[in-house]
Amino acid sequence: MSVLEARDIVYAYGKGDAVLNGVSLRVESGERVALSAPSGTGKTTLARVLAGYLAPDAGEVLVDGEPLPKREACPVQMIWQHPEAAVDPRMRLGRTLSEAGDADPSLVSGLGIRSEWMDRYPHELSGGELQRFCIARALTADPRFLIADEMSTMLDALTQAQIWRFLVSEVDRRGIGLVFVSHSPALTERIATRIVEL
Repeated sequence: MSVLEARDIVYAYGKGDAVLNGVSLRVESGERVALSAPSGTGKTTLARVLAGYLAPDAGEVLVDGEPLPKREACPVQMIWQHPEAAVDPRMRLGRTLSEAGDADPSLVSGLGIRSEWMDRYPHELSGGELQRFCIARALTADPRFLIADEMSTMLDALTQAQIWRFLVSEVDRRGIGLVFVSHSPALTERIATRIVEL
């Protein structure tokens, strides 16, 4: 069993007040944990700290007792709200996907990624199509934990349902821990095994 821990995290933007002040969190393999708090209270900031995109001003993030690696593949992968910001606009999507390794064909087909999309650039796909690539890339990196920050907010209801159904079955099958942020109480209720109030 793997464990993701945030210990006494403090983070402030610039010289302002701390957005996160002494936040601690523990997530185990196979858990699906929803972060709940009013808008502007640090959910996205905590998600970025957990995935190693922001370094906390104080405190630490550990996976199985070890700090997040600086160079090799991170055991914590993040799926962003805006997929177009998470990919290189000048890179074809097949190459974007291969950055994480060789994607399992069942993963690609399960997410509904079409072979003809591989030769396209990000601006040639819809937000939902692009988000499927971002999820496939994150899962291909073989993470122990996934952080999903409002990953389906920009998508239509049908695409949301398809993507979440696939992701939940995949994290359950692999025993991956999932931490997610969503403004939808219905989605949170359906997916979370635990809700953490920040």
